[in-house]
Amino acid sequence: MMKSSDHSSINVAESSGVEKGKGSLIATSREQKKGFKKGLGILDFLLRLGAIISTIAAAATMGTSDETLPFFSQFFQFEASYDDLPTLMFFVIAMALVGAYLVLSLPFSLVTIVRPHAVAPRLLLFILDTVVLTLATAAGAAAAAIVYLAQNGNPNTNWLSICDQFGDFCQGVSGAVVASFFTVVVLMSLILLSAFALKKH
Repeated sequence: MMKSSDHSSINVAESSGVEKGKGSLIATSREQKKGFKKGLGILDFLLRLGAIISTIAAAATMGTSDETLPFFSQFFQFEASYDDLPTLMFFVIAMALVGAYLVLSLPFSLVTIVRPHAVAPRLLLFILDTVVLTLATAAGAAAAAIVYLAQNGNPNTNWLSICDQFGDFCQGVSGAVVASFFTVVVLMSLILLSAFALKKH
């Protein structure tokens, strides 16, 4: 009877040790997963800061693109400005909206750092980032088409290139378009990051 009792006590001790080992492994795995998601949240926040800078640069550069030629006649003054073209005005407004959204999204990005397992903030950012990406892409593509015409013209419609005369204007507009496409790339990265984080839940 003593041997049977000793044997059962050993089994209980071994099983409790195994359960403790499994529990510690699960806790370690959860901590690693939490740390990984926190890292994704930090990366998300930094990417948003970069996108804010590029968006503000795009809107400001386009909004200040204005050049007047040094020669003029009694009736004409040769000037090129972004507000001469509705497409470029749309670009400035769209980039301003994208920049405002990115600033407002920063608190939600911070929530994903503080609470790495929270699903709602990541899902909200994923949806809104997709909408804003569409707006930024449309604005950048439309402005790029205008820049192409300004630099190369269109012989079929007798549209002449103006960049030989308005070099500073074309340089500013081109820089704004490049900055907008950088914003588009960052937004795509943010969407992929959110999708990856949601998949890991």
